[in-house]
Amino acid sequence: MVILASASPRRQELLKLVVQDFSICPADIDETIPEDIAAENAAEYLAVKKTSAVADDPQHMYDTVIGCDTVVVLDGEIMGKPRDINHAREMLTKLSGRVHKVITGVCICSRGKRTSFSEATEVEFYPLSPKEIEDYIRTGDPMDKAGAYGIQSQGCMLVKGIIGDFFNVVGLPVARLKRELDKIVL
Repeated sequence: MVILASASPRRQELLKLVVQDFSICPADIDETIPEDIAAENAAEYLAVKKTSAVADDPQHMYDTVIGCDTVVVLDGEIMGKPRDINHAREMLTKLSGRVHKVITGVCICSRGKRTSFSEATEVEFYPLSPKEIEDYIRTGDPMDKAGAYGIQSQGCMLVKGIIGDFFNVVGLPVARLKRELDKIVL
């Protein structure tokens, strides 16, 4: 059985492109990132912790567990989910007219074998007016997403372009995950 160690509805939809039959078992971990972990490695660090929390449970010893985490990184700063509307406004203002990285870390554990990787995608935002930022915040869309935007929804109108995997920005690098699963599960 494949287990997704995430409650994210976006990841669940994307995983269906790779695996039809899976269960959800969100990992209950402390998501504090140690200061000695570089921003570019934070998502993979958390993905490994999430996967381990589920895979190390004896009831999952014969399952394939997939854990993920996504971060937005601008100038070496991790931009997580906004705490409130003011924080969302601050993040979107920082991202305006700039290029940032969206990094998704993935860890797969299957019958004692474990692998992990990170996928990075560069995203460029259009310069955003205060009105555009306020209009987007009013949609409610930014509040549960790293970097305060969702490229798969109304946040797509903020994005000038991307270099890399679109699905990675949504939260799961589907093509890479498929290849890594094929290697570890065989």
